Amino acid sequence: MSPYLLVGYLTAGLIHAFVPTEVIYKHLSGRDFKSILKATLFGIPLPLCSCGVLPVAEHLKREGASKGSIVSFLLSTPTTGVDSILATYSLLRLPITVLRILAATTAGLLSGFLTNLLSKEEENIEASPQSCCCCTGSSCSTHETPTKVDRLKEAIKYGFSTLTASTRKWILLGVLLGGVIATLLPQGVVNFLTTHNLSYVAVLVIAMSMYVCATGSIPIAAALVSKGFPPGSVIIFLIAGPATNTVSIAFIKGRLGSKTLVLYLLTIVIVSVLFALIADALLANQSWKITVTQGGIAQTFKHLCAVLLLILFAFAGKW
Repeated sequence: MSPYLLVGYLTAGLIHAFVPTEVIYKHLSGRDFKSILKATLFGIPLPLCSCGVLPVAEHLKREGASKGSIVSFLLSTPTTGVDSILATYSLLRLPITVLRILAATTAGLLSGFLTNLLSKEEENIEASPQSCCCCTGSSCSTHETPTKVDRLKEAIKYGFSTLTASTRKWILLGVLLGGVIATLLPQGVVNFLTTHNLSYVAVLVIAMSMYVCATGSIPIAAALVSKGFPPGSVIIFLIAGPATNTVSIAFIKGRLGSKTLVLYLLTIVIVSVLFALIADALLANQSWKITVTQGGIAQTFKHLCAVLLLILFAFAGKW
């Protein structure tokens, strides 16, 4: 995944530096379906995890954004991002990548629409600032940079230092867990779950009970398909895993209400299962073995990128 991650980090840095946060707030402060659509489309490329998105969501609430817009942003943003989209393509290829984007978009739109439709607007309750559990420094604040050169420096710093520091733990953990699943998960367990149509339930429970970022979920998903899980289970893990954790659930319940939390979780389950069925219908006959080419310029380049990525992991956040 390393070449794609490096490109993704750079792209994320450029978005962070050249797209002012005020622009996001301006377009997401409405209370109609248009604001929900904008919230979803803004959220898809933004490289924020389910914790890093909370300060932005809190600010949107204080600015008067509708519950629907906030929920759309909270759901679509952590499930994707330019870095995770490229990394998904690197291991799971184009069909799963497209389905992941479509699922995140659908979940964002549906959750926002249902929230505005079924929830009554409540008065804003002043709350203490929300801290970000995995982002520090410039990734959770707004910066003014007077020149393009300064913005480019900020883009490089954010992409290759701040963002890398906030995701390295989850990426390495995802690679480790993926390796454990691929080598130690008994094939009999996989056969039992798939034979009895329990793979969706098993993956959904695992995904919603653990914290994993959008990029860190990819190696685990790749290991699942390599062990024989249907491709639909990958979609469930890629959507439900990054979108749920105790911090985001507590934030939604405390700031937006229990009814909104129920709608949020139901949307995740319904949309992920729906797109899982679509994935299985379209991709059931495809081979999902992850092949690694040996030798050649391309493989040497990947090795060099992997070394560079590990160096960035080691020093991220220190410059």
